[in-house]
Amino acid sequence: MQNEVVAHFLDGRIVKGTSFDVTPAKPMCHIKTDDGVTEVSFDDLKALYYVKSLVGDSERNDATEEMEDDIRLRGSKRVELVFKDTERLVVLSNRFPPQGARFFVLPIDPASNNDRILVNQAALESVSLIPD
Repeated sequence: MQNEVVAHFLDGRIVKGTSFDVTPAKPMCHIKTDDGVTEVSFDDLKALYYVKSLVGDSERNDATEEMEDDIRLRGSKRVELVFKDTERLVVLSNRFPPQGARFFVLPIDPASNNDRILVNQAALESVSLIPD
């Protein structure tokens, strides 16, 4: 299955396209763009965003508080991620603390353009559990 993805690199580059071979246990994936196929090393990534649309909306600010009736809250914990570049995300995680070099989280805003996010643990300054 192909997924629309946006790769945010540690050096600030962004690559948008589709991918069908993302496996966190592997060291890389491929992203098909309009210009061809780009091989992406997970070690070079800050995060890989699975998106609903590659166009997105740069003016939109995702909510940072959960909605009470959101079924994704069952079994999830609210977590704050602070990246080394100072970006801050409030997300949902099924496991805390996250395990492995890379881990998946969900945006806390169900209306976000992001469906899920594969985070490179090495790109993080901190990971904090947000108390209920």
